[in-house]
Amino acid sequence: MSANVLTLYKKLTRYPAGHWLFTRAVCFKAPYFASIRPRFESLEPGRCSATMPHRRAITNHLGTVHAIAMCNLAELTGGVMTDVSIPNSMRWIPVGMSVEYLKKAVGTMRALATPGAAIVESASGYDLPVNVEVTNPAGEPVFRATIAMRVSPKPKRD
Repeated sequence: MSANVLTLYKKLTRYPAGHWLFTRAVCFKAPYFASIRPRFESLEPGRCSATMPHRRAITNHLGTVHAIAMCNLAELTGGVMTDVSIPNSMRWIPVGMSVEYLKKAVGTMRALATPGAAIVESASGYDLPVNVEVTNPAGEPVFRATIAMRVSPKPKRD
């Protein structure tokens, strides 16, 4: 699966609307993420970045970007980064997330996901921490998350 996602990203982003098309493809596969209207900016093994526009539908009572919208952006970028980074023989699923809200979130949010430990092929499962930092248009961190991704071997097919 990981090679397919990265191959699709590289193929589509050669074209002017490629980042938009790739984002639509990911949101088609996981429709819930479309609610935050993300836009992937970059993707490579060990790194994924995407943005989320500030709009009324994702604001809280203070007029700032809602905390859960930032959690969604973190899970999206962390998941896609994990998918293209792990060996093809492995699979992943998020099993937990810890977050820090650092500052009021106003404007287009940009998330950057990176692994918090070495990604390895293993005969048994392990927890991979994925770090996601979300910044505001000034580049200031407004949110941090550490997502626990359970990485395990794919089951053998008969």
